Amino acid sequence: MTNSTGPVAAPRIPEAVHRRRWAILAALMLSLLIVVLDNSILNVAVKTIAAPAPSGLGATQSQLEWAINAYTLVFAGLLFTAGLLGDRLGRKKILLFGLAVFGIGSVLAAISTSPAELVAFRAVMGLGGAFVMPATLAVLMNVFEREEQPKAIGIWAGGVGLAIAIGPITGGVLLEHFWWGSVFLVNVPVVVVALIAMVLLVPDSKDPAPGHLDPVGVSLSVIGLVLLVYGIIRGGELADFTAPSALLTTLGGLAVLVGFVVYEKRSSHPAIDVTYFKNPAFSAAVAAIALVFFALMGVTFFSAFYMQSVRGYSALESGVLLLPLAAAQMIFSPRARLVVERFGARAVCTAGMVLVAAGLGCFAFFGAGTPVWVMEVVYFVMGTGMAHIMPPVTVSIMQSLPREKAGSGSAINNTFRQVGGALGVAVLGSVLSASYRDGIEDHLGAVPPGARKAAGESIEATLGIAEKLGPAGRALAGQADTAFLHAMHVTALGSAGVALLGAVVVAVFLPGRPGDRRDGAAAEAAAEAVPASATISTD
Repeated sequence: MTNSTGPVAAPRIPEAVHRRRWAILAALMLSLLIVVLDNSILNVAVKTIAAPAPSGLGATQSQLEWAINAYTLVFAGLLFTAGLLGDRLGRKKILLFGLAVFGIGSVLAAISTSPAELVAFRAVMGLGGAFVMPATLAVLMNVFEREEQPKAIGIWAGGVGLAIAIGPITGGVLLEHFWWGSVFLVNVPVVVVALIAMVLLVPDSKDPAPGHLDPVGVSLSVIGLVLLVYGIIRGGELADFTAPSALLTTLGGLAVLVGFVVYEKRSSHPAIDVTYFKNPAFSAAVAAIALVFFALMGVTFFSAFYMQSVRGYSALESGVLLLPLAAAQMIFSPRARLVVERFGARAVCTAGMVLVAAGLGCFAFFGAGTPVWVMEVVYFVMGTGMAHIMPPVTVSIMQSLPREKAGSGSAINNTFRQVGGALGVAVLGSVLSASYRDGIEDHLGAVPPGARKAAGESIEATLGIAEKLGPAGRALAGQADTAFLHAMHVTALGSAGVALLGAVVVAVFLPGRPGDRRDGAAAEAAAEAVPASATISTD
């Protein structure tokens, strides 16, 4: 393979590794499966977990958000360190460690006896996931040559679609026959199989010249993110984002994150090399990931309540209804590279963002009687859009960096995805909660005064009180549906707006066709950045 600067460095993947690269990819996807599977299962189980004991834990909407965000914040906060450790100590070792911790956390989450315990053990699972996710992509980049990487990344991204398909259906089947903790316990056999596959198939690889760890930088990032998201959730709980406990915490989080950036710029061994962001293609790609997951995770959170609480579908039925979203990703993600080769990453990702925005916007028109086929078409459109966003932007990020820095690049890719998703759940969840509270509070007259605040917390809480009120409860249930639908419409429009912002970002900054003159210099620089050597073990 050649370019205008001359021949690219000769392939340095050992032949023994190259021959089994597709089997290695299958093993990596199994590890990826459990990390994504866990979140997709949890989205189906939130209604059950919100139910009072013994069928659930009686979790409030904010506690459910923290059950999601505890995982995501620990995951995102530790990704920098996990990526660096993988580059330094070996990605296979990091994968094995992460899988073991994730399995232990799954068992603990399954036997939780309170929402607080569930949040804590979800954080343990986030710790394990932080060491799994970046290592899978880093290993992929070190077992495939550059020309095959887009295809492999497309299949890797399609694995997310597979997990989305399996997760809700598996969760629904488990909730139909077992207690809510089974949605976490199901991870254990998958972890065991993945560990065996890792030991037998996956080679170890590392950076021959790794940097030092950055505990100060990592600590600042974790503290900043926790403060920021807590402040937003608190604002939603109070229906007042200017309240001191919400505003001061949010501003404190922003201040710590600014300090994190300043520290990283001055550090001789930063957790994240901020010079990566001088590359417009790299910056646009990570921004696109953050924005699309911000929009998508917020909608995923409320859609479970829409389908189960408003539409009356069971957890299993709700999982089946998400199949078109997953099927579209599984079908189109591995083929996205072909569309990119013809039209360029900029056009493909912009179109994908517009499709996602259109799908999210459709939720603003959904009602209690919207035909199922309409919902299925919308989910398929959203999945198609996602399939034409994630593979191209991931390729853009990973091929912007030298191969031996694959751990750091993968950590950045996944950090922005997870942070975007966490903020999406927090911000859009808070908007949903505040809007719902505003819509239902004038209809709680039949509720005993001491229970009114709790009854207005979420639609599930309102319906729980309504069941105890007899004929008056039926009227309250109808008002709860109306209030929730209005809140969902407001939140959906906000989500669509964020996705459209992502479309603007990629349209302006992401590279176009490989032959475009403005992209030539970036392509040549990326080719020259490929190092002459790397350390790959065939064992």
